[in-house]
Amino acid sequence: MSLTSDPPVGTKEPAPPGDDYAALKVVPVRHPWRWVAITATAVVLAQFIHGLATNPGWEWGVFAEFFTADVILEAVWTTLQLTVYGTALGFALGIVLAFMRLSKSRFLTTVAFGYIWAFRSIPLIVQLLFWFNLAYLYEELRFGIPFGPGFLSFDTMGLVGAMSAAVLGLALHQAAYAAEIVRGGVLAVDGGQLEAAAALGIPRLRQIRRIVLPQAMRSILPNAANEVISLFKGTSIVSVMAIGELFYQVQVIYGRNGRVVPLLMVATAWYILLTTVLSVLQHYVERYFAKGSAR
Repeated sequence: MSLTSDPPVGTKEPAPPGDDYAALKVVPVRHPWRWVAITATAVVLAQFIHGLATNPGWEWGVFAEFFTADVILEAVWTTLQLTVYGTALGFALGIVLAFMRLSKSRFLTTVAFGYIWAFRSIPLIVQLLFWFNLAYLYEELRFGIPFGPGFLSFDTMGLVGAMSAAVLGLALHQAAYAAEIVRGGVLAVDGGQLEAAAALGIPRLRQIRRIVLPQAMRSILPNAANEVISLFKGTSIVSVMAIGELFYQVQVIYGRNGRVVPLLMVATAWYILLTTVLSVLQHYVERYFAKGSAR
């Protein structure tokens, strides 16, 4: 008996199937329910588009008249200003809060946690109305020695107007969410890289700026973009303060002419258009920070 796996002398191994596979009939997998779902979805979309085109209640003529009206364009500009200022100040403060939470100081960690807890718990509309009525609590703001005499004073009513209160409320509210986004991105970076950088004698600030943040941005950007878009749409809430942003101006116009639906479509179209622009910018920024990892 042979103790090896070699075939006995004088025998032949069976030939591989080879050409036999060519004789097999390949039948693709059938997906009948997929086509049913596609057909049903296409029918619903076609009905929706047909309704948009044929239903006179949409009043597309009124929509076209007001879409590029001067008052609407000014309102869009105000909305963009609120978004930019709220985002810039909110993320600047959010970065500080994130590193306070990551600090080894129990005091700084507690303060940052308390801020985030408070501003995520209080509804945004309450925060906005509070800052709008700040003059009710403090008639003037003084700067000087803590718990001592003041050297400079400002009238609160003139210093914190409607626009300033809106930006302040949006920024402070945004900072609480931005802090957690930034903290999550920093924690996603492998701590061993910081240990290696410290062993090479790289200063702490340079470690954060050149090693941590470029890698953390890949985790931060998607969530940060969602927050910016949410803030952009959330600026409509400042209409309670009679600020002439997009939704407030639309309300004023349809309150006068009664054309509610086409004016709401004007606001909707602008929100969709600008959100699309923000999404495109997000794509290119993400691609820039993914240069080292994308293949």
